[in-house]
Amino acid sequence: MVKRERENCNVMEGIEHRTVEVNGIKMHIAEKGEGPVVLFLHGFPELWYSWRHQIVSLASRGYKAVAPDLRGFGDTDAPTSFHNYTSLHIVGDIIALIDTLGVDQVFVVGHDWGAYMAWHLCLFRPDRVKALVNLSVHLFPRNPSASPLVGLRAYYGDDFYMCRIQEPGEMEAEFARVGTETVIKKFLSLRDPGPLLIPKETGFGAAPDSLPSWLSEEDVKYFVTKFDKRGFTGGLNYYRAFDLTWELTAPWTGAQVKVPAKFIVGDLDLVYHFPGAKEYIHSGSFKKDVPLLQEVVVMEGVAHFIQQESPTEINEHIYDFIKRF
Repeated sequence: MVKRERENCNVMEGIEHRTVEVNGIKMHIAEKGEGPVVLFLHGFPELWYSWRHQIVSLASRGYKAVAPDLRGFGDTDAPTSFHNYTSLHIVGDIIALIDTLGVDQVFVVGHDWGAYMAWHLCLFRPDRVKALVNLSVHLFPRNPSASPLVGLRAYYGDDFYMCRIQEPGEMEAEFARVGTETVIKKFLSLRDPGPLLIPKETGFGAAPDSLPSWLSEEDVKYFVTKFDKRGFTGGLNYYRAFDLTWELTAPWTGAQVKVPAKFIVGDLDLVYHFPGAKEYIHSGSFKKDVPLLQEVVVMEGVAHFIQQESPTEINEHIYDFIKRF
């Protein structure tokens, strides 16, 4: 434990923090290095901190690594209503951030909701992205006949986590009941590729007995401190805005993502096991929707929080791809 904590302190050295005004909100960003900008977009329940290993690695290789706390997370403002968390809002924040950084284009690396928003960033504003590396969440092409939650509820039922989150206040109360530390430990330790169910009868459940080797108590403490301060509502609002995003993005039905892209997923990732996901990724449909998709990497024995679980491999994958541009 002492060794891991010492390594973690070294990882954090030299990372600078500041607050910028973007799209009507104040956004906290962590940054390090000089050179072409690599923008890292996190998911739930995460923060800029999820990219700590990548920030240091890319900064050491001649890039300026920038990782914001996205809208609703950490030290960034969190509008109350879920209506303010569609992909148009989040992409608006990202475009304003790119403008604030004073560059025309950036490399983008996304994970979980950050990957979902990165796909939309490339769909809406491909002119601002040199190349994209997305982790865990493949492109979800818009189905004009049914919203995402209608499909997920039909397949998994009302206990599926994305469905349970929909009622404002309900999941916040459940998380308050079990405690922030349990929530963080359970999510980040998740390795079951099956559907994540949160039955109303039994609730969220207990924290794991031990942490995975890549996650220290110090790491958990950082997440817990920030979520205790900010709360979970902002992050949960991404799920609540999922169908609203579907409604608002009707004009992009059938549109292609025309940015050079690389996709990486762990074979134990629950999103990789969503209905139809493997077939879509590997059948050629993915490549049809993202014609400049150059690589798909499936990492064996790796689960959802891939950039924290296998940082060295992910760092190499990112660098190997973006150095071509």
